[in-house]
Amino acid sequence: MCCAVYTSAQAPPRTAENKDTGYAPSRTCAQCHAGIAATYRLTGMGRSFSRPNAGNVPVGAAGAEYYHGPSESTFRVLRRGDKFVQRRHQTGAEGREINVMEKGIDFIIGSGNHARTFLSRTSRNTLLELPLGWYADKGGEWAMNPGYDRPDHEGFRREISYDCMYCHNGYPQIPEGHSQAFAEPVYLDPLPEGIDCQRCHGPGKRHVELAGSGKAPRDEIRKAIVNPATLSRERREEICMQCHLETTSFPLPNALRRYDRGPFDYRPGEPLGNYWLFFDHAPGTGKEEKFELVNAVYRLRQSRCFLQSQGRLECGSCHNVHDIPRGEKAAKQYEVACRKCHGAEFARTVAAGKHTTSADCSGCHMPKRRTEDVVHAVATDHLIQRHKPAGDLLAPRAERQERGSEAYRGEVALYYPADLPASPTRELYTALAQVIDGSNVQRGTERLAGALQRFPFARAEFFYHWGEALRSGGRTAEALQAYQEATRRDPKLTGPQLGSAAALRQAGRAEEAARSMERAAQGAPGSAMVWNELGLAYQAQGQLREAGTAFARAVSLNADLPEPHGNLGTALLATGDRARAEAELREAIRIQPDYADAHGNLANLLAGNGQFEAARQQFERALRLRPGDGTLRYDFAVALGRARQFDQAQVQLETALRSDPNFRAAQELLAKLLMAQDRAATALPHYREWVRLEPEAEEAQLGLGKALALTGARQEALPYLTKAAASKSAAIREEAARLLLAVGGR
Repeated sequence: MCCAVYTSAQAPPRTAENKDTGYAPSRTCAQCHAGIAATYRLTGMGRSFSRPNAGNVPVGAAGAEYYHGPSESTFRVLRRGDKFVQRRHQTGAEGREINVMEKGIDFIIGSGNHARTFLSRTSRNTLLELPLGWYADKGGEWAMNPGYDRPDHEGFRREISYDCMYCHNGYPQIPEGHSQAFAEPVYLDPLPEGIDCQRCHGPGKRHVELAGSGKAPRDEIRKAIVNPATLSRERREEICMQCHLETTSFPLPNALRRYDRGPFDYRPGEPLGNYWLFFDHAPGTGKEEKFELVNAVYRLRQSRCFLQSQGRLECGSCHNVHDIPRGEKAAKQYEVACRKCHGAEFARTVAAGKHTTSADCSGCHMPKRRTEDVVHAVATDHLIQRHKPAGDLLAPRAERQERGSEAYRGEVALYYPADLPASPTRELYTALAQVIDGSNVQRGTERLAGALQRFPFARAEFFYHWGEALRSGGRTAEALQAYQEATRRDPKLTGPQLGSAAALRQAGRAEEAARSMERAAQGAPGSAMVWNELGLAYQAQGQLREAGTAFARAVSLNADLPEPHGNLGTALLATGDRARAEAELREAIRIQPDYADAHGNLANLLAGNGQFEAARQQFERALRLRPGDGTLRYDFAVALGRARQFDQAQVQLETALRSDPNFRAAQELLAKLLMAQDRAATALPHYREWVRLEPEAEEAQLGLGKALALTGARQEALPYLTKAAASKSAAIREEAARLLLAVGGR
């Protein structure tokens, strides 16, 4: 069998990081092609990524304010000296600002034709997306970025991944070792500003050298650069498709980059399927009709015009990428393109009075519409339709929450290249697509297992994602084996090591988890997530000081992550350092105001300090975020009981027990709470449940016997009191003996 079919599943990674990739500085092309470069820089692609300047910061940005109700947050854009910043605050119970977060605006993604998104650069040279964006619709408006219009959004923590940068900018330099899966996306200076000529023409360094030598033949100079016009239609169209084919931006996945390719090493002219595999919802699910911001090619390929052209209709039929026109000039250019095929038909229908004389073909047949994924943006629909769709195409939309019951759950189908031959590559990646975003996880887990069994040479990443799918289905022991196999195949990957440690903790094997993470920390000492997981493993063993040290190291490596702060706070609280614990928990909440665990832990800390009203605020905030959390309600009930607010404590315990009747501690506390109020009849069923859940608990036996005796069921009380009378606890023995005498048991 030919080895070539195994390439993407087996070959070691190829990477362009920190090596001579053949690219010239992005501005070099303008030296010889000044006219084309000047018009191209005005296009959307030419303005796709930039540093803030007078031309790309919206007028009136400084002082812009937006209140986001779902997260109870106010966002503002401010000017600090010569720099813009984005700021968030919430309002506390006393009306003062709390959870203030402020980050500088260092870069802008987006040309402004539809939107602009603001980025902040960290000390680690990662990029974070800021929550508030600007949209061109309605003359310019501020609103939340896609995925942020929810109570539990990512705040100032969403990293700009390599996949995101791939389509929004020229190729950046990245550090050695960061092209492999699960590596933190780090960007080295200088960062390109905008998609440059080489994204379509390929690496230009050799071309520039030959052109500048004054000696190279013209033909040799031309051959040193890709001219898309000389490529086949398919290869030429794929240059646009690499970024504009997106089948959906919602979890599916819409595309998978082959694991043997680095994040930025696609070259124009090579088959796109050698780099990306694109996936879609299964045919017939009703999901194929979606209209999203960057699926222009996807929509075009559904058009009758495209299908009947047999590939002759392409992006370049209407667009000149070097100079994208506006207004009347654009309408005229598109009219000319349409009349190449429809000129005679247009003239006939106008003469017959069946068509207006308007030459704005695209205005009716490719109308502007509000997109489904970026609900504040309006874009041209590239699905060419005979009749303009009915209804208000610009009507406001609510952001769709694609998770939980609203998420797609079904087959994920290979979309492009549809003619990819049957092979290990096709089978492995299609199986992977079923599980990687949970779209078809139950069937996909078995499908991926079968593919891995048939193709045992598969790369480590496939075993990692198999482990993730198994663990999501509660199959922890099998997941652990998959993670360990992934680590055996590629010991440098952190993802499988983190998954393995989490699975070991879930299986009660915390010591093994700690040993695993200690090894991982030696190999990846700069990974905050590794140190955080190591801290969790120590914490599970009761090694609280060691856990605190690990969490503190994670904080020092990445102070923007809320979890290490929150975990460090709990570790410090457990070791008695309440002041530092409170500071860390508050910092976790400042970073992530919807961090329910941190609110709950801070509430317990404040309650322990006697600050009941402050604790109440934190409990109530945590329960708004996670109303079904029985443990939170139990802790709140304890605090309410200490404050002698017994009725409210009872409400919290009863609510917790409705969600989980087997919550033993809640049954115990509610029984005791009711008994203390001389409500033996009401307490009785809870004592019964406590005994059922913990039959050997002597205190439960005593309580049930007492409740029965007080409600007149003396004979039924006897065996419970007799058992309690044999307790090793003197207090329980004495109480049981007294009650036995009272009911005539002795």
